Amino acid sequence: MTKFDQVKERNFDKLELYVPVVARVHGGSHPEFHEVRRVYDQLVRKIHAAGDNRPELNSEFEELRKITDHYTVPADVCESYEAVYAMLAELDKAYHA
Repeated sequence: MTKFDQVKERNFDKLELYVPVVARVHGGSHPEFHEVRRVYDQLVRKIHAAGDNRPELNSEFEELRKITDHYTVPADVCESYEAVYAMLAELDKAYHA
């Protein structure tokens, strides 16, 4: 199992729970999170479509880094928002390791 697969296994259940909640709670004051959710949804679709093969996710991670200013957490958000950025950053790092 690759490092990316390990990180994916550890984080995906939480991300599936947190991403929609964070979008609902913080989307009004942080509209960029709607873009994060859109790219995250693309990433999930590509991972599922790839099955056991390595998915091509460079463009999604590049877009996430751009949208989030390299996963910089805004000062006025909850721990769930911070956790989403931390898990996405960990996935990005593992993918490119």
